Amino acid sequence: MPSPLPHATPTADSPLLGSSPAGARKQLFVMAAVGAFAVPGIAVRLSGADIASGLAAALFGLAVVSAAFMLAWAAEAVQLDMSAGLALALLALIAVLPEYAVDFVFTSKAGNDYARLGRCAVGTATNNCHLALANMTGGNQLLIGVGWSMVVLLAVSRAKTLRRRGVDLSNEHDVDESAVNLDRSHAIEIAFLVLAAGYGLTLPLRSQLGLIDAVVLVSIFVGYLVRIAGSPSEEPHLVGPALLIGQQSQARRRTIVAVMFIIAAGIILLCAEHFAEALVASGREAGISEFLLVKWLAPLASEAPELLVAGLFAWRLNANSALGALISSKVNQWTLLVGTLPIVFAISSSSWHGLPLDALQRSELFVTAAQSVFAIAIVADRSMSKREAQGLLSLFIVQFILQGVLKGDAEQITRVIVGVVYLVGAGFIIGSKRREIRPLLRDGFRVPHAELHT
Repeated sequence: MPSPLPHATPTADSPLLGSSPAGARKQLFVMAAVGAFAVPGIAVRLSGADIASGLAAALFGLAVVSAAFMLAWAAEAVQLDMSAGLALALLALIAVLPEYAVDFVFTSKAGNDYARLGRCAVGTATNNCHLALANMTGGNQLLIGVGWSMVVLLAVSRAKTLRRRGVDLSNEHDVDESAVNLDRSHAIEIAFLVLAAGYGLTLPLRSQLGLIDAVVLVSIFVGYLVRIAGSPSEEPHLVGPALLIGQQSQARRRTIVAVMFIIAAGIILLCAEHFAEALVASGREAGISEFLLVKWLAPLASEAPELLVAGLFAWRLNANSALGALISSKVNQWTLLVGTLPIVFAISSSSWHGLPLDALQRSELFVTAAQSVFAIAIVADRSMSKREAQGLLSLFIVQFILQGVLKGDAEQITRVIVGVVYLVGAGFIIGSKRREIRPLLRDGFRVPHAELHT
């Protein structure tokens, strides 16, 4: 999760929650229910109870999901109390804390293994170097393969249904029955994602993810923040629990936001590491690949709030904001998240050595970077059609199924083949949209914000 979540302006007839006593009560119930999801995991953690690893993974996972929702609501509401640039920077960091926490757990363990053994632990021990990248690559692939395609398919399907019912959608310029169109200002996110994905394609050629990579990727993220911080400030339009929080007096709102941040951070500190360990243990006991569990299940927990919010706005035909937010999230994950892993590894290993990369990790980085290039090619004209979304989702599903049924070298080869398919597809798409590339990059890096937002 990353930069600002999408917003919608409340209207008298819109079903935005928190705008009436009944809506307020409903949102209080939602907030209480989400908070209750964290209680069993916290209780197990504080009591030190010894329970089955599968149950532990479920309870700690629910706690992490609960914390992610709290962070999402508080991060939206906090925009009312700070400048646009500072809010963006804070949102970009806060919204992805659950995913960062799980990644940092495995990276830290990998660093400890390296300090103790001079290499990553292998054989009968869990290879934490593998798991350090598993959650990151899985999160990136889910975000594009499921998130981007979901927003488009949901929005165009909703538009088609409403038109069949005779609803006038002539004012909906960003979505129709065939495509979702992005505003010109979203060229900034796409342009910086071009930089990140281009550099990401070089990572599979390395033997380690090192501090130089950290400097480059974090610098791209900082450049993105500097560029987008100049965007015209707008008062956020909040929905759901965030709207209810925003309607409070300034002092009460700030208190609520601070308390939610503190509680969510406490839940993450208490449960994230144990969630990661329980996932690995349950996979080992059930004979399921630990790598695949960490790659797919852990990111689902941390990505769930963002995907649900994006889906909600796509359903309300605010697809431009929904897809734009997920593209911003991809910039965050492919720069700041990837870039901080070598730093965590260096600190935990007490060395200048980078996170070691073997064939498995290099193939994972390759397919993740290739998928990114394919997705960028699709949105190079600031639009994604229903057919393009279906293709993106289909390739992801094929990759997901093949990785689940194939083992060993066959699985490795499959990753490479899928990555090549992504790149070949990207080449054809870029060829058809080549005239859009230069204007996109110019808008993203050079055109003044005032012109982009006209």
